[in-house]
Amino acid sequence: MEVFKFGGASVKDASSVRNVGAILKRFLGDKLIVVVSAMAKSTNKLEEIVEARKNQDFTLYNQFIKELYSFHFQIMGELFQNKDSSIYVETETIFKDLQDRFYQPFPENYSFEYDQVVSLGEVISSKIVAAYLTEIGISSAWVDARQLVRTDNQFQEGNLDWEKTEELIQSKLPPVFLKKDVLVTQGFVGQTPEGFTTTLGREGSDYSAAIFAYCLNAKKVTIWKDVPGMLNADPKYFEDTIKLDQISYKEAIELSYYGASVIHPKTIKPLQNKGIPLFIKSFIQPDEQGTVIQESTVNDNLIPSFIVKKDQVLFSIRPVDFSFIAEESLSDIFSKLSRYHAKINLMQNSALSFSLLMDRKKADPLQIKKILGDSYKIWYNDDLELVTIRHYDQQTIDLVTTDKTIILEQKTRQTIRIVLK
Repeated sequence: MEVFKFGGASVKDASSVRNVGAILKRFLGDKLIVVVSAMAKSTNKLEEIVEARKNQDFTLYNQFIKELYSFHFQIMGELFQNKDSSIYVETETIFKDLQDRFYQPFPENYSFEYDQVVSLGEVISSKIVAAYLTEIGISSAWVDARQLVRTDNQFQEGNLDWEKTEELIQSKLPPVFLKKDVLVTQGFVGQTPEGFTTTLGREGSDYSAAIFAYCLNAKKVTIWKDVPGMLNADPKYFEDTIKLDQISYKEAIELSYYGASVIHPKTIKPLQNKGIPLFIKSFIQPDEQGTVIQESTVNDNLIPSFIVKKDQVLFSIRPVDFSFIAEESLSDIFSKLSRYHAKINLMQNSALSFSLLMDRKKADPLQIKKILGDSYKIWYNDDLELVTIRHYDQQTIDLVTTDKTIILEQKTRQTIRIVLK
């Protein structure tokens, strides 16, 4: 049994869904779990729907739903000849329930509402893909990941209950595999013990694929993307990027931790625990080799890798009484930032100050000052970028620092991280 994951770009329109079908026809007779993301920019539109409901703006709410409805129904119209197909009724019901949701009281917990609504992108997408596979003669069934992936009540960032999830997946999916070859399910979503939908964090569908693979002892996982494999840099920022043919779990975890966007950071660990290889392949050129992530570290340092984070803000924090930055101060700072759900990309301390770097869109300087301002003086620089180089040399450092000002630098034997203006 293998696990395939298809992201939003691979199901963005009708021709893309047909391409998914063509890829799966290469594996006729194989037992596959197919994890599907929301189509194209559906997640963004659903986020707008949540905002419109929060603001009690019925005009916008209705407009966004109509746009999303039209988008999906156009795709279905191109895929299904029979307009009486049950997929139309199922999808219509989802949108009708979403429309009616406007009149319910908005929950106090915004993240709760976010998960109930935004998760629908994966539900609709997976239903359409499953129906299409059946339409073209592939032995397939739709399964609901919300009934299988158990999390805690941390909405928008659900923490997995591995024991219960493994129990549910191992008890419910093998009987379905006796009747069908391909089981289509959703990435990104889970459910609390009380039955409320949770999400695993943005781009969490890769993690979902790893969860199913771990629980079912899959032979391998393949993530199908619009790139030929894992590249050593983002083509948006670097010319002449190089595909990494093979890297280790360890290297992949390092790269994802530093911000490489090809793999969700939580994806690797469960696969490493059971020695399940992860393949990253192109849905445009499915015959190409792609990248394989596995145990061996032999090839890790052959090619330097670059990770760029734009729009960074660097905070410098100093106690108001001019005391040392000691363990007590750091504990206090981390505790307060944790309640703000801050995500720190880099940190460094001296005797009198503590510096930390965060994404500007997730760290409002005024909010940070409000959280820490009673006990600390705070300065910040924004419009910065963070460049991380794995397996660097002087030539690669010069490549990214030419004509830029180095604000801060951290270096180990394998990794250099540079904050640039």
